[in-house]
This record gives sequence, structure tokens and C-alpha cells, in this order.
Amino acid sequence: MSAAPRIASGQPRRPIYVWELPVRVTHWLIFFSILVLAPTGYYLGHPFIEVSGRARDHFVMGTVRVVHLYAAIVFTLAVFLRIYWMFAGNRYARLGQFVPVSSERRRSLREAVRFYALLRRDPLPYPGHSALAGAAYGLVFLVYLLMIATGLTLYTVYAPVDSPFQFFGCLIPVFGGLQIARLLHHIGMWLLLIFVIHHVYSVILFSISERSAIFDSMVSGYKSAEDSQHAGEDQ
Repeated sequence: MSAAPRIASGQPRRPIYVWELPVRVTHWLIFFSILVLAPTGYYLGHPFIEVSGRARDHFVMGTVRVVHLYAAIVFTLAVFLRIYWMFAGNRYARLGQFVPVSSERRRSLREAVRFYALLRRDPLPYPGHSALAGAAYGLVFLVYLLMIATGLTLYTVYAPVDSPFQFFGCLIPVFGGLQIARLLHHIGMWLLLIFVIHHVYSVILFSISERSAIFDSMVSGYKSAEDSQHAGEDQ
């Protein structure tokens, strides 16, 4: 939308440490693993590479499946580490940033909705995630968990009979069968790709309009904020 926040006017700005190392590491691991999982997963469902000769001389499908599997391991470990850090991290990483349980976060959520509905000129400033962004990321994490659960369910088809991964076969009836699990996995992939595109666009937009070093902060951990933006914020 056209209601990008105005550049802050004249107030002193200083760096503030927002994103701790585990947040930054898991962020990039999840991002790059999605970039690998999406095309390899799509290929597993819709093979688009054709090779001549015997399959054992090329083993394209097997190679793609292995790459997808290892990327899925990285993705799963990163997601669960980030979930753990929702309880062990600083105020900007905790669960309350994603679930607006405090009155302050609920007020911030209402004001963010008013901002995007063009009923408010500027958003409530906050160094971490705004309440609306945090709630959106909370939904994204639910999609992450769905992808992990459906992925483990689908893997039971290929796992050895004596593999501990066969335990996740108990999820097959939960999803209503393998085909439904595969459909949910496919839909989840597209939802995450849409989110990634929107996320990259938003980071670029707000890095320019807010001058808050949003992109740089996922490398250094520091954002640029006015003194008033982090005074008295909720924990």
C-alpha cells in the first residue's frame, strides 16, 4: 500500500541490539533451506528434468530426494531452535511478540491495523516486530510446523521398515491419508513462497522509509531507532 511510514524527523537515533545470534542464525537457515526445499519439493511432485538412459546411471530423482531430505533436516532443526528461543531469548524474541497476550501488544495490534487501513498516518514505532507483524510470523510458524509434520508423514513411505521415522506413520490417519498430507505439504510450500516474496519486499520498503537498518539487523543484530521508540516498551 501507499501508506509507508514517514521518515523520522530530527530525533536522535542510536543503535539498539534487537536480534540475538540464535535468532539471526535460524532466520538465515530457514530462509536458505526454503529456497532449496521449494524447487526440490516441486520436482519430487512434478519431475521436470528428463534424462536418457538407465535411471541407475543418472539417479536424478534420488539425488533431488536426498538434497530435499537434508535441507528438511536443517529447516526442522532451525525451526525448533527458534521456537526454543521464544522462551530463552530476549524481549524481542519471546513468544509474547508473536501472540499478543499483553494489553500493550493488543493496543499495538489495533493501531497497526488502523495504520494499514489508512486510518493512522504513522505506525506505532517499535524496534522489534510490530504486533501485527509478530502475529503474522506466528501464523507462519504454524505453517512451518505443518510442513514438518506432513513432511515426516510423507517420508514414512520411503523410510526403511525398521527406521524410527516409521513412528510418524501414526499421522497418516490424522491428515486423512497420504494424498491429503501431500496436498497440505504442497499448499504450505506456496504459502511460504508467497510469504518470502512479501517479506523481502517489506524489508526493502521499510529499510528505506524508516531508516531503521532492518536488513542489516539480521546480520549485525542492531537496528537504528529513535530514543522514544524503545522507552517504556512492554517486556
